[in-house]
Amino acid sequence: MPFSLIPDRLYSRYDDLTPQELGRLGVRLLLCDLDYTLAPRRVEKPDNALRRWLDTCQEGGVTVMILSNNRSPKRVDAFCGELGIRYVGHAGKPGTRGYRQAMALAGQPPERTAMLGDKLLTDVLGAKRSGVLALMVEPLGGPCGSWNHVLHGLQRPFKWIARRRCRKI
Repeated sequence: MPFSLIPDRLYSRYDDLTPQELGRLGVRLLLCDLDYTLAPRRVEKPDNALRRWLDTCQEGGVTVMILSNNRSPKRVDAFCGELGIRYVGHAGKPGTRGYRQAMALAGQPPERTAMLGDKLLTDVLGAKRSGVLALMVEPLGGPCGSWNHVLHGLQRPFKWIARRRCRKI
């Protein structure tokens, strides 16, 4: 299993990623973390901007699913229910079980799948270990709590490397 903390691509926000770009990358399934990736942790319901982005992805032929480490299904179930999209909860990222389960549900192989998240140690590492494209965003709402500030601070050098690599593509 590959071990890398370098994301393949970096974005400021989820909606900077277009279905056209995903198509160029060969992606048909986009797995997304929920908290801090698609919505700040304290936001309970999806906003209209997220709904429009999901509609655009669907129109572009990209299936979007949530892959979340939330131990309680309550938040993820309610959020995804409002959007009408599937999810794999308690995914165990950076383990590969949740990734494999999501790909099986969507009928897509790793080479047609990408993961969009805000954390290196769960989202990016899990994507790399699962053989899927690792896409990273800045946390929506900013990191909350001292632990998240530490984690996001530790991510800076890896994001710097990713930015340099992306300029060369």
